[in-house]
Amino acid sequence: MDIATILGIVLGFGFIIGAIVMAPGASLWGFVDYPSIMIVLGGATAAVLVCFPLRTVLGMGRVFKVIFFNNPPDIAKLIDQLVSLAETARREGLLALENRLEEISDPFLALGIQMAVDGTQPDVIEETLRSQMEAVAARHNAGRKILDNYGKFAPAFGMIGTLIGLIIMLGQLNDPEKLGPGMAVALITTLYGAIIANAVFLPAAEKLGYLHEQEMIAMEVIVRGIMAIQSGENPRVVAQKLATFVPPQAKRELKQAA
Repeated sequence: MDIATILGIVLGFGFIIGAIVMAPGASLWGFVDYPSIMIVLGGATAAVLVCFPLRTVLGMGRVFKVIFFNNPPDIAKLIDQLVSLAETARREGLLALENRLEEISDPFLALGIQMAVDGTQPDVIEETLRSQMEAVAARHNAGRKILDNYGKFAPAFGMIGTLIGLIIMLGQLNDPEKLGPGMAVALITTLYGAIIANAVFLPAAEKLGYLHEQEMIAMEVIVRGIMAIQSGENPRVVAQKLATFVPPQAKRELKQAA
């Protein structure tokens, strides 16, 4: 579970609700308006359905699962594993790596090692792995675009709800006592759109982008590591090449291990 994501959303809504409660004369229930919620969420969802296929939108449950329950790859640990595989291949040959496939949990790494063991040409291995990377990037990009569009459409429908409320309010000008509450309800829709966009959808899109970058780095490390293993490079050289993808402290640890 990603504590940072949950903590960020809780703190964001918590500070907003706390500020409302502490404001003199403010009532929390005065900020609850179900028609406004319907306009913002329903309208944004309708707009997203126009932009994307139904199957893609229905798959957003998996995207939110990734955002809340993600496990970013440990690049340093991955490099250690690749260096260990390079040592085995250097000592016993590429065919010896077949006995280590069971200990590889990453399917992308397992695919590359299996292709190397099978004697596949280096350019074919790299082309296949790059194609896998492009497919993963396309799926991630679709999820992020949907979140970005939710963040874009929610404030817009909030403004639409405000305009609807103002039109209704202006139709009651003959009753001055209803102008104040009517204006408050009209502005709530804009508030909902701004909060939902900036506290949920746009930050979630940025988190998905960060996770995508980390996964792409891990996959790039795997591609370069497998190509180095197949070419029979020294494990120390493999470690030095792949160390460019990790922070300085982890890089020093990798050099010491090498």
